[in-house]
Amino acid sequence: MCQNCDYTIHGAQHHFGWDNSIAPVERVEPGAQIAFHCMDSSAGQLGPSSTVKDVETLDFGKINPVSGPIYVEGAEPGDALKITIDSFAPREAEGSAWGWTANIPGFGLLADQFTDPALTIWKYDARTLEPALFGEHGRVPLKPFCGTIGNALAEPGGHSIVPPRRVGGNLDIRDLAAGTVLYLPVEVAGALFSVGDTHAAQGDGEVCGTAIESPMYAVLTIDLVKDAQLKFPRFTTSGPVTRHLDAKGYEVTTGIGPDLMTASRDAVAGMVDHLCATRQMAAVDAYMLVSTCGDLRISEIVDQPNWVVSFYFPRCVFE
Repeated sequence: MCQNCDYTIHGAQHHFGWDNSIAPVERVEPGAQIAFHCMDSSAGQLGPSSTVKDVETLDFGKINPVSGPIYVEGAEPGDALKITIDSFAPREAEGSAWGWTANIPGFGLLADQFTDPALTIWKYDARTLEPALFGEHGRVPLKPFCGTIGNALAEPGGHSIVPPRRVGGNLDIRDLAAGTVLYLPVEVAGALFSVGDTHAAQGDGEVCGTAIESPMYAVLTIDLVKDAQLKFPRFTTSGPVTRHLDAKGYEVTTGIGPDLMTASRDAVAGMVDHLCATRQMAAVDAYMLVSTCGDLRISEIVDQPNWVVSFYFPRCVFE
């Protein structure tokens, strides 16, 4: 955790949804380093002792709180914020770092196939970030990152936090981890930057709709790029991005057809079936597990009329 940050944004300084009329909690000069005390995506509705009953009663008006907003002096429409992601540190509760993964009815890539709520509670070492245990034999490598990070929209009024936006928001990009530099378009004076929805681990696609949702301390440095004229976010990573998963190779299933969404569903369903057959797992457990560490990839998108989507599951989880 940062000992010499310029500012600290506490957990209570958060909001739900995007609205450029929300008063900033802090005004900062470009170059400021800020520590954010980010809540988990349930805003504390779920905790280390929660049960599946708590998933059934989630208040979706309190999903994905983001810390902020931050007014960056000199930021104007057409500029970009340059966000250097410095570090993450898990916030502990009940004596341990922790997180949760849930199947939330009506949400997720295979929502029609998994209609009942389910919940996995994870506990892990905040100091070492050793892989988190899944059941008796699974071990999921951890890579903390921020799922939701963005600026306010130019359009007035409230906007849902759930969809990603052209100014960022609920991007759920696993590689927005420590060392990455992210550039976000500015649409309003001051940018009104916010961040939250921190995760301990996630697969590319976050297919069940949740990752290892975990409260974190996040340290970010905010700079300003004048007249960047970005249309969408872009970012630069500091090195390899899958090294924590690569060691033992992958099991891979595919979906093939003329529709990328259908092919994605087929690839994920195929991996769920594979894990059920080879690991004797309940289907909903396999679905939640692959959301935390399996990667959806477009393998081919030029050989019309059919495209190929692949789903990569890291063998290191069970080996």
